[in-house]
Amino acid sequence: MSKEFEVVIGLEVHVELNTKTKIFCGCSTAFGGAPNTHTCPVCTGMPGSLPVLNKEVLHKAIAVGLATNCNITRNSKFDRKNYFYPDNPQNYQISQLYYPICRDGKVEIEVNGEKKFVRIHEIHMEEDAGKLVHDEWNENSYVDFNRSGVPLIEIVSEPDMRSADEVIAYLSKLRETIQYLGASDCKLNEGSMRADVNLSLREKGSEEFGTRTETKNLNSFTAIRHSIENEIARQSDLILAGEKVVQETRRWDDVKGYSYPMRSKEDAQDYRYFPDPDLVPIIVTDEMIDSIKAEEPEFRAEKKIRYKEEYDLPDYDIDQITAEKKMADILDEGVKLGGDPKKISNWLMGETMRLMKETSTDATDLKFSADNLVKLIKLNESKEINNAVAKEVFEKAVFSDNLDPEKYVADNGLSTKADAGELEAVVKKAIDANPKAVEDYKAGKKKAVGAIVGFVMKEMKGKCDPGTVNQMISSILD
Repeated sequence: MSKEFEVVIGLEVHVELNTKTKIFCGCSTAFGGAPNTHTCPVCTGMPGSLPVLNKEVLHKAIAVGLATNCNITRNSKFDRKNYFYPDNPQNYQISQLYYPICRDGKVEIEVNGEKKFVRIHEIHMEEDAGKLVHDEWNENSYVDFNRSGVPLIEIVSEPDMRSADEVIAYLSKLRETIQYLGASDCKLNEGSMRADVNLSLREKGSEEFGTRTETKNLNSFTAIRHSIENEIARQSDLILAGEKVVQETRRWDDVKGYSYPMRSKEDAQDYRYFPDPDLVPIIVTDEMIDSIKAEEPEFRAEKKIRYKEEYDLPDYDIDQITAEKKMADILDEGVKLGGDPKKISNWLMGETMRLMKETSTDATDLKFSADNLVKLIKLNESKEINNAVAKEVFEKAVFSDNLDPEKYVADNGLSTKADAGELEAVVKKAIDANPKAVEDYKAGKKKAVGAIVGFVMKEMKGKCDPGTVNQMISSILD
């Protein structure tokens, strides 16, 4: 009889906080930039330089903790995690081991209609390392310290997940919560959210954990799912063959579809942690917590209820729009500007999502404003532009900063409001040029009018409203 295994998964999720400056110095955290231009003696680990905690990092970490039902540590401290790596300028990382800022939280997830809680062991603050850039042609490696000192929070879960679906649901809930808080954009493709997967197998019914492995720095949901499925199969094969699973850190290659060992898995004692002597303890007061709580936004669950009551949108539309904070913000701002919620929703669910899918664009990278979307809808409703032109203008606006639809239509001569006499002349020309369509129309085949409409649209180069043209043709023929 073959053994049945239960999968046990815990995650360590690193999130880059979107502060303007780094965690312990005033250098910019902006993504990109020429190598080593966002640096100073503190974030490059120069002797004698002293770190000073960025207050905004503390506030954002506490906000995430409160939103994930954590207890906030009132007297928190930083520690030094000692290890050598070329992109680690001090040969230690400032982190939190003994007194992390948040502990004992939980988030609710839902998979296949079943809800459960995933417990959070802790959330701690730390600094990011630099970045190694490998030049394979010249066989050289370079270090870019722009990322060194960028503020991170590490969210450490308990081993409560039992499948890849639960892992994705948990990560999605974290991402949604943190984006709604405005604490990070959580772009996996840019590394501002990345996950380490700790996975082990045990026989079903057993309470004892198996030997775990850690797969590092996974930065897409697809890679996370594939790596979990691969590691389950790998460990299962080893156990069934009578071999032991080795506790180790592994790297996932998403292109080749397999993982490989990087190093034996370290424990806390391997890092020789000790309290950082350069940073003072952090005292969190009741007033600070109350202030951060007061700034909490309307979260997704609350928005979904309000959208149903106030906007009367379909449940599917509500679910899709609220899944992305940027989309929900556009809808709310558009309604405040006088836009119709259902029409704004239609543009978000239709053209916006189509373009995002076709161009692999993240919702956080959408350029158009709610104001300009409302203007575009009004231009279309007033028949100043037809549907085809509206879609053309919108496609430009999605990827352009502050493109004003009214100005763009005027500058490019896209208005469909042709002179009535000019339009009537073109319609009569179209009728004369399409006798078979006229004959079919008069014989009761009303769809034949489409050929005449098409002729007019071509003659007018699309700068007229098809509905108006249709009415004019029907009026003349009837």
